[in-house]
Amino acid sequence: MVSFADIAAAHERIKAHALRTPAVTSTTVDAMIDGHAFFKCENLQRMGAFKFRGAYNALSQLDADRKKRGVITYSSGNHAQAVALAGKLLGIRTVIVMPEDAPQVKLEATRAYGANVVKYRKGDQREEVAGKLAAEHQLTLIPPFDHEDVIAGQGTAAKELIEDVGPLDLLLVPCGGGGLLSGSAIAAKHLAPKCRVMGVEPEGGNDATQSFVQKRLVTIAAPDTIADGARTPSLGKLTFPIVMRYVDEMLTVTDEELARTMFWIWERMKLVVEPTGALAATALLQQKVKAKGMKVGVILSGGNVDLLWAATQVIKAQNH
Repeated sequence: MVSFADIAAAHERIKAHALRTPAVTSTTVDAMIDGHAFFKCENLQRMGAFKFRGAYNALSQLDADRKKRGVITYSSGNHAQAVALAGKLLGIRTVIVMPEDAPQVKLEATRAYGANVVKYRKGDQREEVAGKLAAEHQLTLIPPFDHEDVIAGQGTAAKELIEDVGPLDLLLVPCGGGGLLSGSAIAAKHLAPKCRVMGVEPEGGNDATQSFVQKRLVTIAAPDTIADGARTPSLGKLTFPIVMRYVDEMLTVTDEELARTMFWIWERMKLVVEPTGALAATALLQQKVKAKGMKVGVILSGGNVDLLWAATQVIKAQNH
């Protein structure tokens, strides 16, 4: 089990390289919820998402031999970019297994950071593709969420938020594979024991919510959602027990609600967020949670989005 001490150590390890992103407020949002909201802007993080925190923490701890051989991971985009950038900074060769339909903006950025991208076809198991390549080329596998050092690194986002704004009554966190949610929940419960932690995932990919309710690890078919960073079929063997221990509630939002909220944040808060990055904000702004009189933390987890594609999703949502 990852501890707060691990998160604190990760923060010391990455603080010279990861940005301490701002906590943004909005009087309009505060009036809407009748409370006080603080948005942790990981969309402004290096490579555009919180994923850099965990990737750098994990790669920086490899021994000299493993650094020399290189690393491999699988990701639809943000973890791919994070590992590629961390590898570039640390001088480590990176191989990234990505779906052939990965967002072009994420694919291009991953390559721009110097990674060797290997595409896999729909229906292929990305873990198997990456595992085979890792064995063939003696590469160290750095999975996107189910890894202790990755979880600890992701938890530094919530640590910074609470240190910067003070104890929270409620913390809303996007959830895909659960790495950010796990690390954030550990940090929140240590720094603000009375804070309720809620994970938010897309309705079309509600594996974590099902797992939380049924108290067993549930796996679903490939999720169909515009939140590409949350298309994971299940929580991990590490993240599931952490979520069960530290998270108070799981919520889901529809793609239509997600698209409308994403556009609202663009238009009113002047922040570029991607669908997955807007999950937690959607739960708040679409009134899925009661926040009257509360001090609420919201993690905007990423901002890597094809704006033309996203605009079409907004138009579809508005026509529903």
